[in-house]
Amino acid sequence: MRALYVSLLVVVADQLSKLFIKGFSIPFLHLHITGMQYGESYHVIGKFFRITFVENPAMAFSIDPGSSSVIWLSLFRIIASIGILYYLYISRNESLRNRVALALLFGGAIGNLIDRLFYGIAYGYAPVFYGKVVDFFEFSFFRISLFGQSYESFPIFNVADAAVTIGVCLLFLSFTTRQKDAGTVKEHKA
Repeated sequence: MRALYVSLLVVVADQLSKLFIKGFSIPFLHLHITGMQYGESYHVIGKFFRITFVENPAMAFSIDPGSSSVIWLSLFRIIASIGILYYLYISRNESLRNRVALALLFGGAIGNLIDRLFYGIAYGYAPVFYGKVVDFFEFSFFRISLFGQSYESFPIFNVADAAVTIGVCLLFLSFTTRQKDAGTVKEHKA
C-alpha cells in the first residue's frame, strides 16, 4: 500500500496550495497568510498561464446541479472515494502504473472532498458538505465554441483536479494496453 504515499502527497500539495491561495490564520502560532482576493490573478507566463483565485460551488467545470443536489453529490464523492481506496487495496499486486493511477485518483478525490466538507465551516460561509472548491490554475491557449458557449481558456483547476485527470489518463492507458495485449495473445493462439 505504498501507493497511498502518492495519495498523501497529492492531498498535502493540494491543501497547502489552496490554503496559500485562499489565506489562513493560526493565531496561537502568530501565523497569518493573507492569500488572494477572489478573482485576483497573477501572470506567471504571460497571458498563457496565470494563478487566478476562484471558488467552484458546483461540480467539475462549474456545472451547477442545484443546491438540493449538493448533499447527494458530496455523499456520492465519499462513497466513490471509499470505492477507489478499496480498489487500490485489491489491486495492490497489479502494475505500478495502475496503483499510481488509483492513488492519484484517491488523493485528488480526497483533496476536493476536504474543501466540500470543511471549507464552508472553516471560513464561516456554509455548513458541512456545502463548502466551495478552491481553483487557481488558469491556462489560456485556445478559443472555442461548444453548444453555444464561447470559451477562451481551459477551466480553472487545482492540484487535486490535475491528479484526478492524470490518474484517469493512466488508467485509460493501462486499459488500452491491456486490450491491445489481449488481442495480441489471441492472434498468437490462433
